[in-house]
Amino acid sequence: MKKTVTASVLALSASLTTLGAIPAEAAAPVTALPAPTGDHPVGRTDLHLIDSSRPDPWVTDRNARELMVSIWYPARKAAGKRAPYLTPQESELIIRSEPRLADVPADTLAKTVTHARAGVPAQQRKGGWPLVVLSPGMTLPRASMTSLAEEFASRGYLVAGIEHTYESLATTFPDGRTVTFEAGKAGQTPETGEKVARVRAADTEFVLKRLEADKRWKRLIDERRIAMVGHSVGGQSAAHLLPVSGRIKAAVNLDGTYNPKTPAKPLVKPFMMIGNPRHQPESGGKDGSWDLFWPHVKGDGKRWLTVTGAEHMSFMDYAVLLPQLGLPKTPIDGKRALKITRSYVTAFLDAHLKGERRPLLDKPSRKYPEVKFW
Repeated sequence: MKKTVTASVLALSASLTTLGAIPAEAAAPVTALPAPTGDHPVGRTDLHLIDSSRPDPWVTDRNARELMVSIWYPARKAAGKRAPYLTPQESELIIRSEPRLADVPADTLAKTVTHARAGVPAQQRKGGWPLVVLSPGMTLPRASMTSLAEEFASRGYLVAGIEHTYESLATTFPDGRTVTFEAGKAGQTPETGEKVARVRAADTEFVLKRLEADKRWKRLIDERRIAMVGHSVGGQSAAHLLPVSGRIKAAVNLDGTYNPKTPAKPLVKPFMMIGNPRHQPESGGKDGSWDLFWPHVKGDGKRWLTVTGAEHMSFMDYAVLLPQLGLPKTPIDGKRALKITRSYVTAFLDAHLKGERRPLLDKPSRKYPEVKFW
């Protein structure tokens, strides 16, 4: 998790580059995600789940933990209304948190072009689909991993994206309430990092239990094949949950700093971490948590990759959305960064949830020269 968790997510992404005023012609940008590349059309629905067994860990006046969860799935056909990216309220909170976007209409991100169809019937599969749980970075909504979710669903996975309430800049509930960021407002400490990992583990296990208990989703999920993919703090949370969860069989950390820096138990299940060059071995960065964590990863299915030219936001939707809003580009093109992330994570999932041979994971590829193996 990054130190400045109280900063806006948009400001965080642009922190390495100076940007002047956005030109007038960019005041009403069009934002869109790259289309998924798999064979299945994609559907999406949203769930409002309430865990009455525990109070909310971040606010004192909520006696139950409320979560919003988006489910992406292989659909019977590509028809109907496209699923919204964000609500107008969520879009406004995110855009107005970044002063350089003052001239951008507040609902711009709510109009982002997605490719899943809202509420369309799911395609049935004997034995169910492998399930991938997504956990976003601190301050980021679950929507920020939509391009990955749509790709996975198009390739034959059911995907559950968890909104960790009060850890996102904006979360809208079905009754119209929109709540904002509360976790760690006083600043980032090791204690806060450990608490976030505990909270996300509890959120994830609760969501999995609820899906298993729901007749609609139970028949669509192959409970023997579940993986977790997280970005930033979501990635480090996935890493810490993997060795202690009986449900999760494999996990991926997308550029997440570890806090705690070592797991409670060694990771013997398949695990992959993909990051920017500051996360390569002995890079000299002040973090160094990947070097400390790696000796505890013991399984045969382990991979440590870095992507030349990538920054922290290169592994999720903001890789393409931020430049579309007029904010700085990263050294690696956003579409290229997402293509790399989709390709390697899908290969990892195919190998460890479907048992398919994926040579892309074996060694560096001429097709993706930016990717380094360690």
